[in-house]
Amino acid sequence: MKKSPLILLIFLAISSFAQPTADEILNRVDKNMSSENRVFESSMTIHGKRNSRTMTSRTYSVGDKQSFTEYLSPAREQGTKMLKLENQLWIYSPSTDRTIQISGHMLRQSVMGSDLSYEDMMDDRKLTDIYSAKVVGEEVVDGRKTYLLELTAKISDVSYHVRKMWIDTERYIPLKEELYAKSGQLLKRTILSEVKQIDGRWFPTKIVFKDMLKQGEGTEFLMTTIKFNQQIPEHIFTKAALKK
Repeated sequence: MKKSPLILLIFLAISSFAQPTADEILNRVDKNMSSENRVFESSMTIHGKRNSRTMTSRTYSVGDKQSFTEYLSPAREQGTKMLKLENQLWIYSPSTDRTIQISGHMLRQSVMGSDLSYEDMMDDRKLTDIYSAKVVGEEVVDGRKTYLLELTAKISDVSYHVRKMWIDTERYIPLKEELYAKSGQLLKRTILSEVKQIDGRWFPTKIVFKDMLKQGEGTEFLMTTIKFNQQIPEHIFTKAALKK
């Protein structure tokens, strides 16, 4: 028996309002947050226990395998460079004219005294590649309706075994995140805001990171300019570029 056009319309309407699965949500988040490459300038303000300090930098990145960052200010940090190739990380310091590789337990150290570790900066893999996820509820964050997702690591080489993410139900970008150890201890919290539409995608340009095990008011990361899918010369992603 054929369905009437009215029944079909009702069926389609109900389907369109059905809640997406956790993987569908994460795939849409990845489409917004991931890109073939990007070039951006940013400021990082570290709010310490007694005072705050701000650094600016320019970063080139390709997928989740290559990135190159040069610090532009202040004068004491100017010329410091970081190069990531696959799972390797090198840092060049102009004051000593030396390049050192950061590896092993050193990756857990703070970047420039901030609330981010080198591991945080290194891991740009797509969420669906490293976590299994489920939708555990809906909440309002900063006036926006969100899906609350719980992500559990499905591979061993991750910094955080469990992540909770609050995903904007319209724009499919995270507005808040909590990062947990395998023991269940809350390690870090991030708040994402100043969402803008850039090259057809929604993207948060301000992120506040808080290491829950450190004192201070957290680290504010602000993207001042960002461009996706640019022509980036290959020589930038070489160790020789660190000393140029």
